[in-house]
Amino acid sequence: MSSVSPDKRRKMESALNQLKKHTVVVADTGDFNAIDEYKPQDATTNPSLILAAAKMPAYQHLLDQAIKYGIAKGGTEEEQVANTMDKLFVTFGLEILKKVPGRVSTEVDARLSFDKDEMVAKALRLIALYEEAGISKERVLIKLSSTWEGIQAGKDLEEKHGVHCNMTLLFSFAQAVACAEAQVTLISPFVGRIFDWYKENTDRKSYEPHEDPGVLSVTKIFNYYKKYGYSTVVMGASFRNTGQVKALTGCDLLTISPGLLAELSEDHSTITKMLTAEKAKACDLEKIHLDEKAFRWQHNEDRMAVEKLSDGIRKFAADAIKLETMIKEKILNVKNGQ
Repeated sequence: MSSVSPDKRRKMESALNQLKKHTVVVADTGDFNAIDEYKPQDATTNPSLILAAAKMPAYQHLLDQAIKYGIAKGGTEEEQVANTMDKLFVTFGLEILKKVPGRVSTEVDARLSFDKDEMVAKALRLIALYEEAGISKERVLIKLSSTWEGIQAGKDLEEKHGVHCNMTLLFSFAQAVACAEAQVTLISPFVGRIFDWYKENTDRKSYEPHEDPGVLSVTKIFNYYKKYGYSTVVMGASFRNTGQVKALTGCDLLTISPGLLAELSEDHSTITKMLTAEKAKACDLEKIHLDEKAFRWQHNEDRMAVEKLSDGIRKFAADAIKLETMIKEKILNVKNGQ
């Protein structure tokens, strides 16, 4: 192997392996096979991914385990369904943690997005279930919607309970600034959904990666965080193509779907580090502070972010309801001896 020139070796190396040298790669999936195949550091889940996985025959035993737990806990039908849902999310998380060396992100129900206290309570319940299974909270990120209430729930969880949070459904610069000020562990700004909005709401239907509005949004956030020394790390999320991923090489983390991980593993083009702390320090972004009123105003001024945040909450809530319906039917079947 030593006779192969470094240039040639680089050409032989997949884009995915090159990317892993500059960025922590996270699998955006509830499918364990994909995690086995692409060997990410961490994995993220959400209600939509868990719903999709729970419908797969390969994972029925996990759903059955959660239902047994929910029934055994007793209480009203609502309580049994809620306990089953919590257990199911954690059960998937536990399986994922057997396959990744790092952390798993587990999401708090999107229907709690405007209730700070309920989000904190649900997060602590999920962490307790992980700890009952012998998993330290250090290996779990609790995902919360980046509403004002969600960001304050994240602040409380980090400061008072030592629970690490992943702020999701993040589309505006105001959301990113508020998360940094709350000193949450990690944010997941959504690249693809921003790109989708601009395609649907402007005359522009395609973008080169370096001018893609989603890529520009994450680049700005990354530069701001690094310039002002915030501890919160940036995990670009929701990608539509590998061009977007490559344009964010150097971001702290990137969470990527199995389909795009496959494309990157078969791509042998050279990857260049695009985001660096040095470039960030040289950028001309001014430091701002946002209290609740300033946050709400600045976020409200970004039509794309307002629409995508509310749309994201609705979609995750709809999938949580579908999952609940599926669980209700299965609980009923078990009780009826079917």
